[in-house]
Amino acid sequence: MSLNIDHIRPLFPALDVHDHGRRRTYLDNPAGTQVPRQVIDRMLHALVHCNANMGGNFTTTREATALVDSAHAAMADFYNANSAREIVFGPNSTSLAFVITRSIAHLFNEGDEIIVTRMEHDANASPWRILAEERGLVLKRLDFDRSNYQLNVEQLDELITDRTRFAAINYASNLLGTINDVKGICSRIRAAGGLTYIDAVQYAPHGPIDVQELGCDFLVSSAYKFYGPHQGVLWAREELLEKLHPYKLRVSSNELPGRFETGTQSLEGQAGTLGAVDYLEWVGQTMGTEFKIANPSHTERTSNVHAGLRAMASYEETLSTRLIEGLVGFDDVIVHGITDPAQYSKRVPTVSISKPGMRPADMATALDDKGIFVWDGHSYALDVVEWLGLADKGGVVRFGPTHYNTIEEIDFTLEVVADCLRRS
Repeated sequence: MSLNIDHIRPLFPALDVHDHGRRRTYLDNPAGTQVPRQVIDRMLHALVHCNANMGGNFTTTREATALVDSAHAAMADFYNANSAREIVFGPNSTSLAFVITRSIAHLFNEGDEIIVTRMEHDANASPWRILAEERGLVLKRLDFDRSNYQLNVEQLDELITDRTRFAAINYASNLLGTINDVKGICSRIRAAGGLTYIDAVQYAPHGPIDVQELGCDFLVSSAYKFYGPHQGVLWAREELLEKLHPYKLRVSSNELPGRFETGTQSLEGQAGTLGAVDYLEWVGQTMGTEFKIANPSHTERTSNVHAGLRAMASYEETLSTRLIEGLVGFDDVIVHGITDPAQYSKRVPTVSISKPGMRPADMATALDDKGIFVWDGHSYALDVVEWLGLADKGGVVRFGPTHYNTIEEIDFTLEVVADCLRRS
């Protein structure tokens, strides 16, 4: 069975919220999605029935400990990790990146080289820039082509040397929507003796992640981008985590993954993340049968979650096709991303536009007047808007449909955009 939008939407309470008699249209999803009932129920249960710190000798703490263990196991299946010991929770992906910069620094010597692309969210750029400045490392930049919005992978041959130690790469751009050849890049960096850190925050809601297949060393995503609460979830190879230096309190465990989970963790956040995986598994079980791919290395939950994400991505392509076709038809509007339908498998449905003389903030405000929510500006992709020459022009307007949006919402959005352009 393919995705049934009529069964999906009632599971998300926020989709039935109205303002001034008008139902909200959420196209701000690249910055954070709405949550299904499974997430709310998991979080409510945690706050009511086992609201305690972990590791004690009474009922609620034992239940809380079991819950966070289940959340780690769920995310291990989400990523197809070897073990839940490889899963590190944190408040968000940015905080986890800074944790790793502190812990990994001892592996580098002055003059070593690291590579960061110009397509990164700043959370996968600034932490490594700061690390380079502090350790005397050489920071190199992998450009993307302004004409096709894809990384210049051939430039890697110029950038990689015998001093290459590390590369930070996004799985999908949070502003352009481009899906990058992470597996190929990781292979080339690994062959040079370097480590790879993958920002999968924008990709995670739109496709399955298999860290074993990718061949990376670190990968991070944010649960609130794939229908969960505000949590960052890091995967790293167990043997690598064992040799990194954790910055922690003396009383904290030296065991994995606790040695990297500093302070009191969010019980309700991890419960909600478990609920998000529950939801994706349900989609795969009920609507993703045709998208299941047999893989002996996958657990049953991994197989179902990945099938659910493929089913969602297939439906989302119909939304992004309608959206992009409409936007490219407007005079002087530039869609900053892949617009060739034959290449849509290389993008997620995140779509950004600009137009000479148009203030993106004005467009976002006009859409909000009609109950349509979109982001304007740089969306933390500072390097991207600078590379495109849009930093001093207000950035872009970013649309982000996801699997709970409808064709009718896309069509209405295009009508409002057309009206705004006529009046601008």
